[in-house]
Amino acid sequence: MTQTVPTMQDFESLFINNTSLDEIRAHVARFNPIKTMGMAHMEIRHSAILGWLLDPQQTHGLGDRFLRAFLSEALRGSDGQQTPRALEIAQADLMDAEVRREWRHIDLLVISPANGWVFVIENKFYSGQHSDQLTRYMDLVEKTFLDNKTIFHARGIFLSLADEEPDDPRYTPTQYGDVCGLISQCAFGSGQVLAPQIETFIRHYLEVIEEATGMSETEREMEKLARELYRDHKRVLDYVIEQGKTTEFGFACETFLGDVPPEYPQEFRLGNQTLVFNGVDNAAISFLPKRWFDAFGGDTHWWHGVENWWAGFPLITWLRLTPHTDGKKGQITLYAEVGPLSDHAFRTNLIEAIANTRKQDPTLKIGFQAGATKEGKQYSKFQKKVSAVVSDIHDHESIALAMTQAIGRFSEEIDAVAKILPQFIAHGKKESSQ
Repeated sequence: MTQTVPTMQDFESLFINNTSLDEIRAHVARFNPIKTMGMAHMEIRHSAILGWLLDPQQTHGLGDRFLRAFLSEALRGSDGQQTPRALEIAQADLMDAEVRREWRHIDLLVISPANGWVFVIENKFYSGQHSDQLTRYMDLVEKTFLDNKTIFHARGIFLSLADEEPDDPRYTPTQYGDVCGLISQCAFGSGQVLAPQIETFIRHYLEVIEEATGMSETEREMEKLARELYRDHKRVLDYVIEQGKTTEFGFACETFLGDVPPEYPQEFRLGNQTLVFNGVDNAAISFLPKRWFDAFGGDTHWWHGVENWWAGFPLITWLRLTPHTDGKKGQITLYAEVGPLSDHAFRTNLIEAIANTRKQDPTLKIGFQAGATKEGKQYSKFQKKVSAVVSDIHDHESIALAMTQAIGRFSEEIDAVAKILPQFIAHGKKESSQ
């Protein structure tokens, strides 16, 4: 694609005393030691940081505040017949708790002898379950502690970045999205004073989790600012883009989007689906299936609670590239999620309607984690198992092929969800009413 060479005045307008560009530069240049040291995607490092935060005897100054908050939130809404219950944990004294990391390969083990409780926490940041590990871990803990009568009750917690249902029913699922809110509440809530270096480290860790879960408001503000900057200086930036380089994922997206990304809400084709573009970065592209977009009234409606979330709709879908540890292969995974709607009843009805599509057709790859409709829940994925293998992450054609395969494997689910969405359009407010 040949671009008209911008004038010197065009370049000066973009690069001289441009406050928007300065904001983006400052955002990109932020120093985060966790990301700088390459630890942001290392599961074992997340376990180490969480283990530190959960341990009431550690140097963070939170005592057992975060430990009680994490355990009670994870178990809230679970089987009320199991002990300990969430309310018991929230009211308990857990200052005696011992937190072990990698004990018999278990990510985190929390033992409270005074209460007679033990908690098995399996942490999955990017990896998935394998070789019945959850069952093996819980059986080992019950044999070691419960059979010897040193501990009387054991509970399992399955922590994941994506909504993934644990293979063993003795585990209750929870997500990193919930962890974000809990850390903020415990560390920066009213009356809590932390040492400056502790506060800085926790804020850095929150930044890592928020970006991984798509919850970073700062990131969204920068994306909006970048789009505005692009619209105002399209001629110069198109020229810069052409002269520069992009990632292989970016090259793969150009197959469907063209070499300059469209603006929301333009349509594009991927495989057998027409999609409405939302955004793209070096490893992910977000969009709405056109049938969902139309069923929600297109861009003529808006919903309380999700105005600044992704495309501003109650639902979003995205494809993400995750490299394998061998440095060559990878995986394209498709995600679909219900967002932070303010109307809890509407959110609950929407989730239940989507879940019921699988009751009508058990072959559909749709499913929410337990507790998706509980009060205060904001982000609920209902698709995270549709994926395609990328044979070479350094080959944009391999990436493009996997993207096409992934969206193709989600076609029946797109159709099924599209059929139930029109009943919810009444919850949207027409633009003219704002």
